[in-house]
Amino acid sequence: MPRRKKVVKRVIAPDTRYNSQLVAKLINCIMMQGRKATAEVIVYDALSLIEKQGKDPAATLTKAVENIKPLLELKTRRIGGANYQIPVEVAPERRQSLAIRWLINAVRERKEKKTFEKLANELVSAANNQGGAIKKKEDTHKMADANKMFAHYRW
Repeated sequence: MPRRKKVVKRVIAPDTRYNSQLVAKLINCIMMQGRKATAEVIVYDALSLIEKQGKDPAATLTKAVENIKPLLELKTRRIGGANYQIPVEVAPERRQSLAIRWLINAVRERKEKKTFEKLANELVSAANNQGGAIKKKEDTHKMADANKMFAHYRW
């Protein structure tokens, strides 16, 4: 981050099918080695699979991401020769990026055959407050709660 100039955040254009920035961010995060078309196919197939189950795909995605968003995270700080895990509140943009990252990691750890099936099942389970991404959020909150005695070291 520059020290003098103001940082200008780029605005991501919404995707074509659902006209949603969240879907566009999910596509960009799933993309590997510049293969955006493949990432789009995975996300759109997963959302259509959710739609076949009789649920609104855009609403399911937003609810899943809202459920995954963390309130606190741990930052490591070195004080007097010891490292402390200090709980810190998370900025709104970082909340969303962490939620999407945890969602994708949970999708990659699932055991189903196809990636779009993994994504669809993880989105549905996250919307119901279950799944690997929700577990990651709960673990982070438990660690932050366990280390709240070091909160006065916050900078």
